[in-house]
Amino acid sequence: MTLKEASILVIDDDLDVLTALRLLLKPLVKEVIIEKNPSNIGSQIDGNPFDIIILDMNFNGLVNTGNEGIFWLNKIKKQKPETAVILITAYADIDLAIRALKEGASDFLVKPWKNEKIINTITSLLESKKSKNKANAFLQSNSNPILGESIVIKDVFLKIKKVAPTDANVLILGENGTGKDLIAKALHDNSNRKDKPFVKVDVGALTANLFESELFGYKKGAFTDAKEDRKGRFESANGGTLFLDEIGNIGLGQQVRLLTVLQNRLVTPLGSNESIPIDIRLICATNIDPKILADESKFRKDLIYRINTLDIIVPPLRDRGTDITLLSKHFINIYADKYNKSPFSLEPGFISKLKKHDFPGNVRELQYVLERAVIMTDGNVLKEEDLVFSSIERSNKTQTARNMNLDDIEKNAILTVLEKNKGNVSKSAKELGITRAALYRRLDKYEL
Repeated sequence: MTLKEASILVIDDDLDVLTALRLLLKPLVKEVIIEKNPSNIGSQIDGNPFDIIILDMNFNGLVNTGNEGIFWLNKIKKQKPETAVILITAYADIDLAIRALKEGASDFLVKPWKNEKIINTITSLLESKKSKNKANAFLQSNSNPILGESIVIKDVFLKIKKVAPTDANVLILGENGTGKDLIAKALHDNSNRKDKPFVKVDVGALTANLFESELFGYKKGAFTDAKEDRKGRFESANGGTLFLDEIGNIGLGQQVRLLTVLQNRLVTPLGSNESIPIDIRLICATNIDPKILADESKFRKDLIYRINTLDIIVPPLRDRGTDITLLSKHFINIYADKYNKSPFSLEPGFISKLKKHDFPGNVRELQYVLERAVIMTDGNVLKEEDLVFSSIERSNKTQTARNMNLDDIEKNAILTVLEKNKGNVSKSAKELGITRAALYRRLDKYEL
């Protein structure tokens, strides 16, 4: 991100400071908003995606802690953890500023400041944010990047980085529309087999009759329509990666035939007596609940162990917090280009409505909703009324209501304890009876 593209919020109860910073930054950046009352921080950042917030450390007794800047910093980081915060402090408060860096501040400026120092600090943070966003997109796949900055998706990225260079078989679990195929492709593109074939098969769509001929191939004359030899998908993927999607939907008979091939690493085409050795890296995916996969009357345990050296669980979109905003902007830009429309700006109500939706269809549903909004909107501002959610995607109403109620209870409990402990995560986690990591995951989930 360049300086010209940046949106900046300045918070200070000294009008002279606000005026000076506004005059300095206005010609250089996209937007500068000034705010005298720190109590308005929540409403300011809720509807505006600020890239950087410049925050004074001392206010006139608004918070009775002696560390007002730290208090408001914690408020900002709870609500918008991805936003960079620069603190303004006096020479006497250097120790406090260093503590603020440990609490999550990105940098600090000492009064009286030099204009050149402010501009350089902002520029460096924007460049750092750009690099971070590239990292959050993971290691660029040859097809599509995987975007995300939430804790849950970063856990997925970490697993991919660790397992991709190996030949370990991977089972990808997740709801429909979460992007399991992207995870499979990313594993291949970042593996030692990346220059070899990546072959995808939707095995759940294959009938029992087609299963063997599609996967193992056949010889001319093997059956009525076999007019020539044909390689199976296993042989086509030799040396590379074979991705079997919807593995949970195949029958027990198909499972036995698949297990035999995986154990022996040999395929025998239909109509042939000769076995062909295969060298593949196997990746499988399913939206089936793991508890169902563990039921041996529906899925063989020996096959599960064979395909599941390591599993990767792709989180549903509703658990990915700020990723909804990140993905929305990404898709809106794509569809604006696709349909030759000018760049869009987003009203706060548009993002708010997106965040409130539970997205039973996950990222796939988000794409559909945003593509429709881009097509149907006449201007270049997307508003709340431009969002129309599909009736095709319906979650179980009873389950959704129950989840929402449980989520509300948990969210309110976390807010209450955090307020009590003035934002101290360690104390709050201890009082809630969970680890710091578990609390951070919940803060990300509820965008606190």
